[in-house]
Amino acid sequence: MASYVKTAVLLATLSAILLLIGQAIGGQQGLIVAFGFAVLMNFGSYWFSDRIVLGMYHAQPVGPEHRLSRVVANLAMKARIPMPKVFIIPTPSPNAFATGRSPSHASVAATQGILDLLDQEELEAVMAHELSHVLHRDILIQSIAATVGAAIMMLANMARWAAIFGAGSRDDRNGGNPLAMLATALLAPIAAMIVQAAISRTREFAADAGGAELTGHGRALARALEKIDTTVRRVPLAANPATAHLFIMQPFLGMKGITQLFSTHPPTEERVKRLMKL
Repeated sequence: MASYVKTAVLLATLSAILLLIGQAIGGQQGLIVAFGFAVLMNFGSYWFSDRIVLGMYHAQPVGPEHRLSRVVANLAMKARIPMPKVFIIPTPSPNAFATGRSPSHASVAATQGILDLLDQEELEAVMAHELSHVLHRDILIQSIAATVGAAIMMLANMARWAAIFGAGSRDDRNGGNPLAMLATALLAPIAAMIVQAAISRTREFAADAGGAELTGHGRALARALEKIDTTVRRVPLAANPATAHLFIMQPFLGMKGITQLFSTHPPTEERVKRLMKL
C-alpha cells in the first residue's frame, strides 16, 4: 500500500509540473494540451516505462548462458521472485539499474563496463542490490519518475526556445508569456529533479541493505561501490538526467556544494560506511 501511495504522489507532483509547463507555453490551450499529454504519459509510463528506459540506452537482451544471466538467475531463485529479463548496455562506464512495473514484469540491465570492472562476488552484490529494488517494488516508482521526468525535460527545453524566440502571446487566453515560459523552463526541471532525488536517496540505502542480506556479502557491495565510484569519475555515462536515479551510482559524478541537493544518490562514502556496519 505504501508503494501505491508513493506512486500516486509522484504521479500527481510530476503531472502538475507538466501542466505548469503547458500553461506557460500556451496559456489555457496549452494547459488543456498538457493535461492530455500528462494522462497519456501516466498511462504509458505504467505499462511501457521499462521499454522506454531500456531503449534510451540501447540495451540488448542476453541469453541464459551469459555470465550476467546466470548471476541474476541464481539471485532471483534465492529471493523467490520471477526471473527478470536481463540486458547489457554497450558502454564502458560501469553502472546498472532495474526497471519495470512489478516483480513479475521486471528487467535488469548492466553496462559492459561493470562486467569488465567487477569480480564475480562484486557483480553478484550489485545485481542483488538491483533485485532488492525489485523486491521492494521501487522499480515502478523509479520507472515512472524516469519517464515523466524525461517528458518534463523535453517540454522545458521547448519552452526555453519558445521564450528565447519570443513565441507566444502575453494574452493568457491565446498563448504563453515569454517571461513565464523562460521561468518555467528553468525551474520545472529543477523541481522534477528534487522530487526524484527525495524519493531515490532513501531507497538506495534500503536496496544496499537488501542486497547485502540477499548475498551475505556486504563487504563485496562496498568494494563494488568504491570501484564504480572511482571509475565513473573517469568514464561518466552520457545519461539523461531524468533517469539518473535509476542507476546504482550517479552516472555523472563530481557534484559539489549546493548542486548536491539535486543528487539522486547519497554519498558513496556514507553507503560504504553503512554497509560495513551490517
